[in-house]
Amino acid sequence: MTRTEKAERILEILDDLYPQPPIPLGHRDPFTLLVAVLLSAQTTDARVNLVTPALFERAATPEAMAGLSTEEILDHIKTCGLAPTKAKNIKKLSEILVENHGVEVPRTFAELEALPGVGHKTASVVMAQAFGIPAFPVDTHIHRLAARWGLSSGKNVDLTERDLKAVFPEQTWISVHLQIIYFGREHCPASRHDLLQCPICSWAATKKRIREEHAKWRKKR
Repeated sequence: MTRTEKAERILEILDDLYPQPPIPLGHRDPFTLLVAVLLSAQTTDARVNLVTPALFERAATPEAMAGLSTEEILDHIKTCGLAPTKAKNIKKLSEILVENHGVEVPRTFAELEALPGVGHKTASVVMAQAFGIPAFPVDTHIHRLAARWGLSSGKNVDLTERDLKAVFPEQTWISVHLQIIYFGREHCPASRHDLLQCPICSWAATKKRIREEHAKWRKKR
């Protein structure tokens, strides 16, 4: 089975399980989505969703956020990983949006990735989920499952993104990256996972990978 054939079958399964996958981060508009995605680095979506309601109640626009002190932003997000750095980046990017972008979140990868704390993955999420522009954000779940399913070598996230874009139709990228995230969380964990019982791994993973991970799973039982 080729990678493209695998992707077609995987997509059928994911569409059946998650026909309309919701965006897991609570937000109101492109700006609040940008902040939420920035906060999600090395932090669970659940944790981000606990801290952003109060933060956005205090400041839900670039102007309002730029008007807050770094210390006040930090006080709202202090339970998130790397909070001090994130607080500085949120304030600075808000100031840049006010000063250079007419308080609008830019719609290009180059402009987004030029903002403090915004990498390619964060920019990809904003492009896809805020603006509907085809992009394929690759998080740890997607990177791991793409390798486990034999859709990419798993050498690095850039290669994984390229490989997934090659096998999934462009019109599916916005939804399928969310579908893979949900599948990874609910059906395909990184450890203590029996690939033989998985609705995708059982046939998509290579026999060698199934043997290796099944052996690890049996030892941990």
